[in-house]
Amino acid sequence: MRQEIVKAAPAYTEFHPRWYRAPVSVYWWLGQWRYLKFILRELSSLFVASFVVITLLQVRALRNGPEAYSRFQHWLQSPWMIALNLVSFLFVVFHTITWFNLAPRAMPIWVRGKRLPEFLVAAPNYAIWLVASVVIAWFVLR
Repeated sequence: MRQEIVKAAPAYTEFHPRWYRAPVSVYWWLGQWRYLKFILRELSSLFVASFVVITLLQVRALRNGPEAYSRFQHWLQSPWMIALNLVSFLFVVFHTITWFNLAPRAMPIWVRGKRLPEFLVAAPNYAIWLVASVVIAWFVLR
């Protein structure tokens, strides 16, 4: 006869028994500005998405005629929509600035064996943003 050794099932532990993991607070991201900036940047994507949804709703209202667009404009004038758009605008500006500052780190450019300084990579982004903003403002405000 063959004897089988029956082993007891290991007890459940939250972590691997040989690994030490220091307890981390749920609010770890409030400890340093760079962590908070990271979380706010991730959160800003929700507000970018809200701008996209509002723009799509505006296009739909335009397609449905003057009366539908008038209702849409009235809806946009409600206090909660103004507040949402203001908060969204601030988050979108924050998102844009952090994105432009991240671009030189995400895609380093080398010229003749030397890395181009970060401001030389980010500056064209800001310049194009400024030019595009001026052109759009000129069309909207004339």
